[in-house]
Amino acid sequence: MNILLHPTYFPSISQFAAMAQAKTVTFEMEDNFQKQTNRNRMYIYSPNGIQLLNIPVKHSAENSHQKTKDIKIETAFDWQKQHFKSLEAAYRSSPFFEYFEDDIMPIFEKKHTFLMDLNLETIEIVSKCLGIKLSYNKTEEYFREVDFSDFRNLANGKKDSYKFEEYPQVFEEKHGYINNLSILDLLFNEGRYALDYLKKQKL
Repeated sequence: MNILLHPTYFPSISQFAAMAQAKTVTFEMEDNFQKQTNRNRMYIYSPNGIQLLNIPVKHSAENSHQKTKDIKIETAFDWQKQHFKSLEAAYRSSPFFEYFEDDIMPIFEKKHTFLMDLNLETIEIVSKCLGIKLSYNKTEEYFREVDFSDFRNLANGKKDSYKFEEYPQVFEEKHGYINNLSILDLLFNEGRYALDYLKKQKL
């Protein structure tokens, strides 16, 4: 399977399932940025249920149609510290948080200028943790339609309706199973078994 995806922030399980099952991965680099999508957000399982973590971005006053690759991260607030604290509250007691903590820490220490660079780095780090040998291509122009598997709509959580097999989650006794969160939820709960899980899911 050859697939086309938007690079998003610590992508959803559905996006990583597509990558784990793909023969070739191409990332969309020429799209216009859309607000309220997973391009700059992820969903985790917090002690209070589902929680949205959002990266603040700078919007251009004169150009409403900015390409995602040109979007800069807003550095006025320390969103990295807040995101990592939220991850700790959510997953510190999960089986594999401490095992992978040092691998993901650079994302919360390094200052990226562009959102796209940060997103690609989250994907590369998680792929390494999962044991996926990820090599990818980047688009050089925008095509509305492509002749291989187009998974770009997965960047918009509202259009992503995949339902996956349940796995143990830290707070499921409180709030039940929550489907298709950020890949970090699967990684911290399932560790090295996560890759087998991703390969088995139906897309």
